[in-house]
Amino acid sequence: MELFEEIEEKDTHLFSQMQTRKLAVTGLDWEVQPFSEDEADKEIADFIDEQLKGIENFDEVLIDMLDAIGKGISIMELAWTVEDGRNVIEDIEYVHPKKLVWDSTTDELKICTKEYPSGVEFPENKFVVHKYKAKSGHASRAGIMRVVSWMYLFKNYDIKDWVSFCEVFGMPLRLGKYDASASEDDKNQLMEAIISLGTDAAGIVPSSTMIEFIESQKTTSVEIYEKLARYCDEQISKAILGQTLTSDSGGGSYAQSKTHDEVRHDLTVADAKALAVTIRRDIIRPLVEFNYGTDANIPFFGFDCHEVEDQKEVVEIYRTLACDMGLEIPKSHIYKKFNIPKPEDGEEVLRPPQAAVAEQPPMETAEELKLKQEEGQKEQRQVDAIVSVANKQAEGIFREMVKPIFRLIDRAEDMDELQKVLKDEKGLRELYQEMESPELEDLIQQGIYLSHLIGRSMD
Repeated sequence: MELFEEIEEKDTHLFSQMQTRKLAVTGLDWEVQPFSEDEADKEIADFIDEQLKGIENFDEVLIDMLDAIGKGISIMELAWTVEDGRNVIEDIEYVHPKKLVWDSTTDELKICTKEYPSGVEFPENKFVVHKYKAKSGHASRAGIMRVVSWMYLFKNYDIKDWVSFCEVFGMPLRLGKYDASASEDDKNQLMEAIISLGTDAAGIVPSSTMIEFIESQKTTSVEIYEKLARYCDEQISKAILGQTLTSDSGGGSYAQSKTHDEVRHDLTVADAKALAVTIRRDIIRPLVEFNYGTDANIPFFGFDCHEVEDQKEVVEIYRTLACDMGLEIPKSHIYKKFNIPKPEDGEEVLRPPQAAVAEQPPMETAEELKLKQEEGQKEQRQVDAIVSVANKQAEGIFREMVKPIFRLIDRAEDMDELQKVLKDEKGLRELYQEMESPELEDLIQQGIYLSHLIGRSMD
């Protein structure tokens, strides 16, 4: 576990990716939902919601719990207190992984204390145990840090060699030349001048000596170091975020980036669901049992994992469903959907302009609406029957009407010739004349006449 902490501290890219993965969950809105619509369950849900919002560092608690993504497991300790006759959580503290140990006999996770340095079982309702399972196997090997440790190791050695390379070949080689008759003191002065040039970029030497700067021509080695480091970063991004295009500066199309971003959203949803299960089991359940008894229903806890929607488009959808289609939508759903606070009793609210309200017709009673709906239903069924019969009779007429079009298509050798014919106004007028059907006109007139008679009978 300490190795994983060191990895996260030393590798800036890995730290950034882990922060992105965690903040994608903590940035979501969360809510407590009652177990049922029963008033007692609603009261419990309101109590839990108040308690969780009362924890000042709750966002930091979520960050610490999500540490299990990298290490496979994260432990939090609950500090309980009594307020107004209720058992509440005073604080939630992070437990360092070095205090954890796996029992060699039972393979059970234990916590080490001063009294029990070899480990003791977790007391009930005292600790929050959040686990993350990136792969099958033992819980201690399920974290992502174990997966990316090899890439970190390769990158660490690569960066070390790259720094050494830059120290040797980053600056030009300073070569001093002296005359064969130069004394030992002249040689020492020349060496001091060469060394001082590395830091001061200035110096003096006798006229009988000379200093040359030899530039390094090694460029391929630099590319090898950079390519290896970039490759390791890409593999780390794949392991943590499930993609690379939205986290690295590599090339790629917008469509590819959107697809990769959806993969990352899937990981966020999975992280949020796992975290919600742990919070409900280890935080909400003890609060409910301590204050309402073991028989009380446990409310649900969840994150809003829906992706951001176009609010204007959503409004148009609801307007169509409610106004045009007459779908009944609860007001509470609209308040929740658009995150609008519900007005309190007596609170001033926005209303449509008075002029628009005055133009609206008076509201009809349920009996008047029922009579209006029943009125004319018999006649409407008669009109629908006329339309149905007319449609059946018109099938044969329409087949005769489109025959000139089929003949025109058959005569054309290719699409270019057909397009040329359709652009000819004189040819189109002749085509329309061939498609004229007195039978269709007569059928339409008969339908209109019969419908008119039915309407007159209702007066």
